[in-house]
Amino acid sequence: MKKRDITAIGFTTFALFLGAGNLIFPPMMAQQAGELWLFAMAGFLISAVGLPALTIIVLGRLSSASKLTSALPTWLDKTFWLTVFITLGPAFVLPRAVNVAYEMGIQPFTSTDQLLPFSSTFCAVSLLLAIRPGKLVDIIGKYMTPALIAMLSALVIAAIFEPQGTTTPARDGYQASPLTRGLLEGYMTLDAIAAVAFGWVIIQAIKAKGVEAPDQIRHYSYTIAGIYVVLMSGCYLAMGYLGATSSTIAANATNGGMLLTSYAGAILGPVGQSLLAIITLTACLTTVIGLTNANAEYFQQTYRLKFNHVATGVIILAAIVSNVGLEQLITFSLPLILTLCPVAVALILAACLPAEKTSSLKYLVYTAALFGSLDTLSVLALMPDGLEHLLQQWLPLYPQHLSWFIPSLLVLAHMVLRPKPARARQVTAS
Repeated sequence: MKKRDITAIGFTTFALFLGAGNLIFPPMMAQQAGELWLFAMAGFLISAVGLPALTIIVLGRLSSASKLTSALPTWLDKTFWLTVFITLGPAFVLPRAVNVAYEMGIQPFTSTDQLLPFSSTFCAVSLLLAIRPGKLVDIIGKYMTPALIAMLSALVIAAIFEPQGTTTPARDGYQASPLTRGLLEGYMTLDAIAAVAFGWVIIQAIKAKGVEAPDQIRHYSYTIAGIYVVLMSGCYLAMGYLGATSSTIAANATNGGMLLTSYAGAILGPVGQSLLAIITLTACLTTVIGLTNANAEYFQQTYRLKFNHVATGVIILAAIVSNVGLEQLITFSLPLILTLCPVAVALILAACLPAEKTSSLKYLVYTAALFGSLDTLSVLALMPDGLEHLLQQWLPLYPQHLSWFIPSLLVLAHMVLRPKPARARQVTAS
Protein backbone atom coordinates (compact mmCIF):
# COMPACT_ATOMS: atom_id res chain seq x y z
CA MET A 1 0.00 0.00 0.00
CA LYS A 2 1.27 3.47 -0.85
CA LYS A 3 2.22 5.83 1.95
CA ARG A 4 -0.39 8.39 0.90
CA ASP A 5 -3.09 5.69 1.08
CA ILE A 6 -2.00 4.67 4.57
CA THR A 7 -1.98 8.32 5.64
CA ALA A 8 -5.43 8.86 4.12
CA ILE A 9 -6.89 5.89 6.02
CA GLY A 10 -5.25 7.16 9.21
CA PHE A 11 -6.77 10.60 8.63
CA THR A 12 -10.13 8.97 7.94
CA THR A 13 -9.91 7.04 11.22
CA PHE A 14 -9.23 10.26 13.13
CA ALA A 15 -12.17 12.01 11.46
CA LEU A 16 -14.55 9.12 12.16
CA PHE A 17 -13.90 9.42 15.89
CA LEU A 18 -13.85 13.23 16.01
CA GLY A 19 -17.50 14.00 16.68
CA ALA A 20 -18.75 17.13 18.37
CA GLY A 21 -18.62 15.39 21.75
CA ASN A 22 -14.88 14.87 21.36
CA LEU A 23 -14.50 18.61 20.90
CA ILE A 24 -16.71 19.46 23.87
CA PHE A 25 -15.45 17.10 26.61
CA PRO A 26 -11.73 18.10 26.85
CA PRO A 27 -12.10 21.89 27.30
CA MET A 28 -14.66 21.51 30.09
CA MET A 29 -12.52 18.91 31.83
CA ALA A 30 -9.39 21.05 31.51
CA GLN A 31 -11.15 24.11 32.91
CA GLN A 32 -12.30 22.13 35.94
CA ALA A 33 -8.84 20.59 36.40
CA GLY A 34 -7.30 24.08 36.25
CA GLU A 35 -3.59 24.11 37.03
CA LEU A 36 -3.57 20.31 37.03
CA TRP A 37 -5.10 20.04 33.55
CA LEU A 38 -2.09 18.27 32.03
CA PHE A 39 -2.29 15.50 34.64
CA ALA A 40 -6.01 15.10 33.98
CA MET A 41 -5.37 15.13 30.25
CA ALA A 42 -2.77 12.38 30.60
CA GLY A 43 -5.40 10.12 32.17
CA PHE A 44 -7.94 11.18 29.57
CA LEU A 45 -5.61 10.26 26.71
CA ILE A 46 -4.88 6.83 28.17
CA SER A 47 -8.53 5.82 28.12
CA ALA A 48 -10.10 8.04 25.42
CA VAL A 49 -7.30 7.44 22.87
CA GLY A 50 -5.60 4.30 24.17
CA LEU A 51 -8.69 2.07 24.22
CA PRO A 52 -9.80 2.89 20.65
CA ALA A 53 -6.20 2.51 19.42
CA LEU A 54 -5.98 -0.90 21.08
CA THR A 55 -9.26 -1.84 19.42
CA ILE A 56 -7.95 -0.86 15.99
CA ILE A 57 -4.79 -2.92 16.57
CA VAL A 58 -6.72 -5.97 17.80
CA LEU A 59 -9.20 -5.86 14.91
CA GLY A 60 -6.30 -5.50 12.49
CA ARG A 61 -4.65 -8.56 14.02
CA LEU A 62 -7.89 -10.49 13.60
CA SER A 63 -8.14 -9.13 10.00
CA SER A 64 -11.95 -8.99 10.38
CA ALA A 65 -14.18 -7.25 12.91
CA SER A 66 -16.58 -10.20 12.92
CA LYS A 67 -13.87 -12.48 14.34
CA LEU A 68 -14.00 -10.51 17.58
CA THR A 69 -17.13 -12.43 18.60
CA SER A 70 -16.81 -15.58 16.49
CA ALA A 71 -16.13 -17.71 19.60
CA LEU A 72 -19.49 -16.72 21.10
CA PRO A 73 -22.71 -18.70 20.59
CA THR A 74 -24.39 -17.57 17.38
CA TRP A 75 -27.34 -15.92 19.14
CA LEU A 76 -25.04 -13.94 21.45
CA ASP A 77 -22.73 -12.98 18.59
CA LYS A 78 -25.59 -11.57 16.50
CA THR A 79 -27.29 -9.95 19.51
CA PHE A 80 -24.10 -8.07 20.40
CA TRP A 81 -23.52 -6.70 16.91
CA LEU A 82 -27.17 -5.86 16.28
CA THR A 83 -27.35 -3.93 19.54
CA VAL A 84 -24.10 -2.12 18.79
CA PHE A 85 -25.14 -0.98 15.33
CA ILE A 86 -28.73 -0.11 16.19
CA THR A 87 -27.73 2.04 19.18
CA LEU A 88 -24.68 3.58 17.47
CA GLY A 89 -26.83 4.08 14.39
CA PRO A 90 -30.42 5.31 14.08
CA ALA A 91 -31.46 4.75 17.69
CA PHE A 92 -29.02 7.12 19.41
CA VAL A 93 -25.67 8.33 18.11
CA LEU A 94 -26.63 9.33 14.56
CA PRO A 95 -29.68 11.46 15.47
CA ARG A 96 -27.74 12.95 18.38
CA ALA A 97 -24.93 13.93 16.00
CA VAL A 98 -27.46 15.61 13.70
CA ASN A 99 -28.92 17.53 16.65
CA VAL A 100 -25.51 18.62 17.96
CA ALA A 101 -24.52 19.78 14.47
CA TYR A 102 -27.68 21.90 14.36
CA GLU A 103 -27.37 23.28 17.90
CA MET A 104 -23.71 24.34 17.54
CA GLY A 105 -23.47 24.94 13.81
CA ILE A 106 -26.79 26.52 12.81
CA GLN A 107 -28.95 27.51 15.77
CA PRO A 108 -26.67 30.37 17.00
CA PHE A 109 -27.19 32.12 13.66
CA THR A 110 -30.97 31.86 13.34
CA SER A 111 -33.93 33.01 15.43
CA THR A 112 -36.36 30.42 14.04
CA ASP A 113 -36.53 26.65 14.28
CA GLN A 114 -34.75 25.25 11.25
CA LEU A 115 -34.11 21.72 12.52
CA LEU A 116 -36.34 19.97 9.96
CA PRO A 117 -34.83 21.53 6.81
CA PHE A 118 -31.33 21.28 8.29
CA SER A 119 -31.62 17.63 9.29
CA SER A 120 -33.08 16.73 5.90
CA THR A 121 -30.24 18.46 4.05
CA PHE A 122 -27.52 17.24 6.43
CA CYS A 123 -28.69 13.62 6.23
CA ALA A 124 -29.05 13.79 2.44
CA VAL A 125 -25.45 15.00 2.09
CA SER A 126 -24.28 12.32 4.50
CA LEU A 127 -26.08 9.64 2.49
CA LEU A 128 -24.59 10.80 -0.81
CA LEU A 129 -21.11 10.49 0.67
CA ALA A 130 -21.76 7.26 2.61
CA ILE A 131 -23.11 5.24 -0.35
CA ARG A 132 -19.76 5.48 -2.07
CA PRO A 133 -17.75 3.15 0.19
CA GLY A 134 -14.90 2.85 -2.29
CA LYS A 135 -14.47 6.63 -2.19
CA LEU A 136 -14.85 7.01 1.59
CA VAL A 137 -11.11 7.31 2.24
CA ASP A 138 -10.70 9.79 -0.62
CA ILE A 139 -13.63 11.94 0.56
CA ILE A 140 -12.83 12.01 4.27
CA GLY A 141 -9.14 11.17 4.52
CA LYS A 142 -7.80 13.21 1.63
CA TYR A 143 -10.09 16.24 1.69
CA MET A 144 -12.34 16.68 4.74
CA THR A 145 -9.83 15.73 7.43
CA PRO A 146 -7.02 18.06 6.27
CA ALA A 147 -9.57 20.88 6.11
CA LEU A 148 -10.77 20.00 9.61
CA ILE A 149 -7.21 19.93 10.97
CA ALA A 150 -6.47 23.28 9.32
CA MET A 151 -9.53 24.91 10.91
CA LEU A 152 -8.75 23.49 14.35
CA SER A 153 -5.14 24.65 14.02
CA ALA A 154 -6.24 28.17 13.12
CA LEU A 155 -8.41 28.37 16.24
CA VAL A 156 -5.71 27.00 18.54
CA ILE A 157 -2.90 29.15 17.11
CA ALA A 158 -5.04 32.23 17.64
CA ALA A 159 -5.65 31.11 21.23
CA ILE A 160 -1.93 30.61 21.87
CA PHE A 161 -1.20 34.19 20.86
CA GLU A 162 -4.24 35.54 22.69
CA PRO A 163 -5.19 33.31 25.65
CA GLN A 164 -8.40 34.28 27.42
CA GLY A 165 -7.28 33.69 30.99
CA THR A 166 -4.89 31.72 33.16
CA THR A 167 -5.23 28.38 34.87
CA THR A 168 -7.21 28.35 38.11
CA PRO A 169 -7.11 26.03 41.14
CA ALA A 170 -8.46 22.56 40.40
CA ARG A 171 -12.01 21.75 41.49
CA ASP A 172 -14.72 19.07 41.30
CA GLY A 173 -12.51 16.19 42.41
CA TYR A 174 -9.56 17.02 40.19
CA GLN A 175 -7.49 18.44 43.02
CA ALA A 176 -7.15 15.11 44.82
CA SER A 177 -6.72 12.75 41.84
CA PRO A 178 -6.55 14.49 38.45
CA LEU A 179 -5.07 11.46 36.64
CA THR A 180 -7.76 9.08 37.86
CA ARG A 181 -10.53 11.56 37.15
CA GLY A 182 -9.14 12.08 33.66
CA LEU A 183 -9.08 8.31 33.10
CA LEU A 184 -12.76 8.09 34.02
CA GLU A 185 -13.72 11.03 31.82
CA GLY A 186 -11.91 9.45 28.89
CA TYR A 187 -13.64 6.13 29.43
CA MET A 188 -17.02 7.88 29.50
CA THR A 189 -16.51 9.24 25.97
CA LEU A 190 -17.57 5.66 25.04
CA ASP A 191 -15.19 5.71 22.06
CA ALA A 192 -14.20 2.14 22.91
CA ILE A 193 -17.59 0.91 21.69
CA ALA A 194 -17.45 3.26 18.69
CA ALA A 195 -14.08 1.75 17.76
CA VAL A 196 -15.67 -1.69 17.53
CA ALA A 197 -18.18 -0.34 14.99
CA PHE A 198 -15.62 1.70 13.05
CA GLY A 199 -13.47 -1.42 12.82
CA TRP A 200 -15.74 -2.61 10.00
CA VAL A 201 -14.95 0.57 8.04
CA ILE A 202 -11.21 0.62 8.77
CA ILE A 203 -10.57 -3.03 7.87
CA GLN A 204 -12.68 -2.67 4.72
CA ALA A 205 -10.72 0.47 3.75
CA ILE A 206 -7.46 -1.48 4.05
CA LYS A 207 -8.83 -4.37 1.98
CA ALA A 208 -10.16 -1.93 -0.63
CA LYS A 209 -6.54 -1.01 -1.38
CA GLY A 210 -5.85 -4.60 -2.44
CA VAL A 211 -4.49 -5.82 0.89
CA GLU A 212 -5.81 -9.29 1.75
CA ALA A 213 -2.98 -11.09 3.59
CA PRO A 214 -3.68 -11.14 7.37
CA ASP A 215 -0.10 -10.22 8.26
CA GLN A 216 -0.26 -7.16 6.00
CA ILE A 217 -3.63 -6.08 7.40
CA ARG A 218 -2.12 -6.38 10.87
CA HIS A 219 0.94 -4.35 9.87
CA TYR A 220 -1.07 -1.53 8.34
CA SER A 221 -3.51 -1.44 11.27
CA TYR A 222 -0.57 -0.66 13.58
CA THR A 223 0.45 2.29 11.41
CA ILE A 224 -3.13 3.56 11.13
CA ALA A 225 -3.57 3.30 14.90
CA GLY A 226 -0.37 5.31 15.33
CA ILE A 227 -1.62 8.08 13.03
CA TYR A 228 -4.92 8.13 14.91
CA VAL A 229 -3.12 8.39 18.29
CA VAL A 230 -0.99 11.33 17.17
CA LEU A 231 -3.85 13.29 15.60
CA MET A 232 -6.45 12.62 18.29
CA SER A 233 -4.00 13.30 21.14
CA GLY A 234 -3.01 16.57 19.50
CA CYS A 235 -6.66 17.55 19.11
CA TYR A 236 -7.50 16.71 22.72
CA LEU A 237 -4.47 18.61 24.04
CA ALA A 238 -5.40 21.62 21.91
CA MET A 239 -9.01 21.60 23.14
CA GLY A 240 -7.71 21.12 26.70
CA TYR A 241 -5.49 24.19 26.34
CA LEU A 242 -8.51 26.25 25.31
CA GLY A 243 -10.39 25.11 28.39
CA ALA A 244 -7.47 25.65 30.77
CA THR A 245 -6.99 29.24 29.55
CA SER A 246 -10.65 30.27 29.46
CA SER A 247 -11.08 31.61 33.00
CA THR A 248 -11.60 35.21 31.88
CA ILE A 249 -14.34 34.72 29.28
CA ALA A 250 -16.01 31.44 30.22
CA ALA A 251 -15.59 30.98 33.96
CA ASN A 252 -19.27 30.10 34.40
CA ALA A 253 -19.64 27.86 31.35
CA THR A 254 -21.77 24.79 32.06
CA ASN A 255 -20.60 22.74 29.06
CA GLY A 256 -17.77 22.57 26.58
CA GLY A 257 -19.86 23.87 23.71
CA MET A 258 -20.60 27.11 25.55
CA LEU A 259 -16.92 27.42 26.47
CA LEU A 260 -15.68 26.96 22.90
CA THR A 261 -18.26 29.37 21.52
CA SER A 262 -17.23 32.05 24.03
CA TYR A 263 -13.54 31.49 23.31
CA ALA A 264 -13.89 31.58 19.53
CA GLY A 265 -16.01 34.73 19.70
CA ALA A 266 -13.59 36.47 22.08
CA ILE A 267 -10.44 35.96 19.99
CA LEU A 268 -11.83 36.01 16.44
CA GLY A 269 -15.23 37.69 16.77
CA PRO A 270 -17.96 36.64 14.32
CA VAL A 271 -15.29 34.95 12.18
CA GLY A 272 -14.37 32.73 15.13
CA GLN A 273 -17.96 31.75 15.76
CA SER A 274 -18.42 30.92 12.09
CA LEU A 275 -15.17 28.92 12.12
CA LEU A 276 -16.33 26.93 15.15
CA ALA A 277 -19.67 26.27 13.46
CA ILE A 278 -17.92 24.91 10.36
CA ILE A 279 -15.61 22.76 12.53
CA THR A 280 -18.62 21.31 14.36
CA LEU A 281 -20.57 20.66 11.17
CA THR A 282 -17.58 18.95 9.55
CA ALA A 283 -16.83 16.82 12.63
CA CYS A 284 -20.45 15.69 12.92
CA LEU A 285 -20.67 15.04 9.18
CA THR A 286 -17.65 12.71 9.16
CA THR A 287 -19.04 10.80 12.14
CA VAL A 288 -22.46 10.39 10.55
CA ILE A 289 -20.90 9.24 7.27
CA GLY A 290 -18.67 6.76 9.09
CA LEU A 291 -21.40 5.25 11.24
CA THR A 292 -23.78 4.99 8.29
CA ASN A 293 -21.06 3.24 6.33
CA ALA A 294 -20.30 0.91 9.26
CA ASN A 295 -23.98 -0.05 9.58
CA ALA A 296 -24.21 -0.76 5.86
CA GLU A 297 -20.97 -2.80 5.87
CA TYR A 298 -22.21 -4.92 8.76
CA PHE A 299 -25.65 -5.69 7.36
CA GLN A 300 -24.23 -6.31 3.89
CA GLN A 301 -21.61 -8.79 5.12
CA THR A 302 -23.77 -10.50 7.75
CA TYR A 303 -27.24 -10.57 6.21
CA ARG A 304 -26.41 -10.03 2.52
CA LEU A 305 -28.54 -6.89 2.38
CA LYS A 306 -27.75 -4.31 -0.28
CA PHE A 307 -25.30 -1.67 0.95
CA ASN A 308 -27.20 1.30 -0.51
CA HIS A 309 -30.55 0.09 0.83
CA VAL A 310 -29.20 -0.23 4.38
CA ALA A 311 -27.44 3.14 4.25
CA THR A 312 -30.60 4.82 2.98
CA GLY A 313 -32.78 3.23 5.65
CA VAL A 314 -30.36 4.14 8.44
CA ILE A 315 -30.12 7.77 7.33
CA ILE A 316 -33.89 8.16 6.93
CA LEU A 317 -34.47 6.77 10.43
CA ALA A 318 -31.77 9.05 11.85
CA ALA A 319 -33.40 12.09 10.22
CA ILE A 320 -36.83 11.16 11.62
CA VAL A 321 -35.55 10.45 15.12
CA SER A 322 -33.54 13.68 15.23
CA ASN A 323 -36.81 15.60 14.82
CA VAL A 324 -39.19 13.50 16.92
CA GLY A 325 -38.66 11.24 19.88
CA LEU A 326 -34.94 11.76 20.40
CA GLU A 327 -35.24 12.29 24.14
CA GLN A 328 -37.31 9.14 24.57
CA LEU A 329 -34.85 7.09 22.53
CA ILE A 330 -31.91 8.47 24.49
CA THR A 331 -33.63 7.29 27.68
CA PHE A 332 -33.82 3.82 26.16
CA SER A 333 -30.54 3.69 24.23
CA LEU A 334 -28.05 5.31 26.61
CA PRO A 335 -28.29 2.47 29.16
CA LEU A 336 -27.61 -0.02 26.35
CA ILE A 337 -24.49 1.83 25.23
CA LEU A 338 -23.21 2.24 28.80
CA THR A 339 -23.64 -1.52 29.28
CA LEU A 340 -22.19 -2.43 25.89
CA CYS A 341 -18.99 -0.45 26.47
CA PRO A 342 -17.55 -2.76 29.18
CA VAL A 343 -18.58 -5.77 27.09
CA ALA A 344 -16.69 -4.34 24.10
CA VAL A 345 -13.58 -3.60 26.18
CA ALA A 346 -13.70 -7.10 27.68
CA LEU A 347 -13.94 -8.64 24.20
CA ILE A 348 -10.97 -6.59 23.02
CA LEU A 349 -8.89 -7.77 25.99
CA ALA A 350 -9.94 -11.37 25.36
CA ALA A 351 -8.93 -11.05 21.71
CA CYS A 352 -5.35 -10.56 22.88
CA LEU A 353 -5.37 -14.16 24.18
CA PRO A 354 -4.50 -17.22 22.07
CA ALA A 355 -7.51 -18.61 20.18
CA GLU A 356 -7.59 -21.82 22.25
CA LYS A 357 -8.14 -19.75 25.40
CA THR A 358 -11.43 -18.20 24.26
CA SER A 359 -13.72 -21.19 24.76
CA SER A 360 -15.23 -19.51 27.84
CA LEU A 361 -15.73 -16.16 26.12
CA LYS A 362 -19.48 -16.11 26.71
CA TYR A 363 -18.94 -16.08 30.48
CA LEU A 364 -16.72 -13.02 30.11
CA VAL A 365 -19.52 -11.28 28.17
CA TYR A 366 -22.09 -12.22 30.79
CA THR A 367 -19.84 -10.93 33.59
CA ALA A 368 -19.06 -7.62 31.87
CA ALA A 369 -22.72 -7.10 30.99
CA LEU A 370 -23.94 -7.91 34.51
CA PHE A 371 -21.56 -5.62 36.36
CA GLY A 372 -21.70 -3.04 33.57
CA SER A 373 -25.45 -2.83 34.08
CA LEU A 374 -24.83 -1.99 37.75
CA ASP A 375 -22.51 0.83 36.67
CA THR A 376 -25.14 1.99 34.20
CA LEU A 377 -27.83 2.22 36.86
CA SER A 378 -25.40 4.22 39.02
CA VAL A 379 -24.44 6.62 36.20
CA LEU A 380 -28.11 7.25 35.42
CA ALA A 381 -28.97 7.65 39.14
CA LEU A 382 -31.45 4.78 38.94
CA MET A 383 -29.94 2.59 41.66
CA PRO A 384 -32.03 2.44 44.88
CA ASP A 385 -30.36 4.47 47.65
CA GLY A 386 -29.91 1.54 50.03
CA LEU A 387 -28.32 -0.69 47.40
CA GLU A 388 -26.23 2.22 46.12
CA HIS A 389 -24.72 2.72 49.57
CA LEU A 390 -24.08 -1.00 49.99
CA LEU A 391 -22.36 -1.35 46.60
CA GLN A 392 -20.20 1.72 47.22
CA GLN A 393 -18.93 0.06 50.39
CA TRP A 394 -18.37 -3.48 49.16
CA LEU A 395 -18.00 -3.56 45.37
CA PRO A 396 -14.52 -2.49 44.19
CA LEU A 397 -14.43 0.44 41.76
CA TYR A 398 -18.20 0.87 41.92
CA PRO A 399 -17.93 4.58 42.90
CA GLN A 400 -15.82 5.08 39.76
CA HIS A 401 -18.42 3.28 37.57
CA LEU A 402 -15.89 0.54 36.82
CA SER A 403 -17.23 -2.30 38.95
CA TRP A 404 -17.15 -4.57 35.86
CA PHE A 405 -13.37 -4.33 35.54
CA ILE A 406 -12.09 -6.59 38.33
CA PRO A 407 -14.69 -9.36 37.82
CA SER A 408 -13.89 -9.32 34.10
CA LEU A 409 -10.17 -9.54 34.84
CA LEU A 410 -10.83 -12.54 37.08
CA VAL A 411 -12.71 -14.29 34.28
CA LEU A 412 -9.89 -13.45 31.87
CA ALA A 413 -7.37 -14.87 34.33
CA HIS A 414 -9.43 -18.05 34.58
CA MET A 415 -9.47 -18.29 30.78
CA VAL A 416 -5.67 -17.96 30.69
CA LEU A 417 -4.94 -20.41 33.52
CA ARG A 418 -7.57 -22.97 32.63
CA PRO A 419 -5.93 -26.21 31.39
CA LYS A 420 -6.53 -27.25 27.80
CA PRO A 421 -9.34 -29.78 27.32
CA ALA A 422 -8.12 -33.37 27.06
CA ARG A 423 -8.99 -33.53 23.35
CA ALA A 424 -6.98 -30.38 22.66
CA ARG A 425 -3.95 -31.81 24.51
CA GLN A 426 -4.15 -35.01 22.49
CA VAL A 427 -4.31 -33.10 19.20
CA THR A 428 -1.32 -30.99 20.27
CA ALA A 429 0.66 -34.07 21.27
CA SER A 430 -0.04 -35.85 18.01
